[in-house]
Amino acid sequence: MIKKISHLGIATSSISEARKLYEEGFKLGVEHVEEVASQKVKTAFLPVGETNVELLEPLGDEGAIAKFLEKNPRGGIHHICFEVDDIDAALAHLKAAGVPLVDQEPRAGAHGMRVAFLHPKGTGGVLIELAQPGAESD
Repeated sequence: MIKKISHLGIATSSISEARKLYEEGFKLGVEHVEEVASQKVKTAFLPVGETNVELLEPLGDEGAIAKFLEKNPRGGIHHICFEVDDIDAALAHLKAAGVPLVDQEPRAGAHGMRVAFLHPKGTGGVLIELAQPGAESD
């Protein structure tokens, strides 16, 4: 079901500030920056091998990243994202296995992906995102 780790989502109050560490310190380059209005977040992707670091900055005082930063003002790892071939089948399988879902249906994410989150209550306290590339939500 899981093809690879797509990205590690890291919450930050400022992508421009966080970029300094990744670009200057780790010599990584930002490949893609995008606002995902439906999730109230700005993202910046930095490739590392076959995966990415995704920096997440809230677009205001609402949304999951803003709430995360209220509890964790310094930021930090927000989620891990696994790439899947068929997100609908993956969600059906996980739901049948009793894994609690944040998203019952996939929604639009960055890079035109269909995404869905699994609730940390059923994943050992880790927020997990599933993403299917090249298949924008309906």
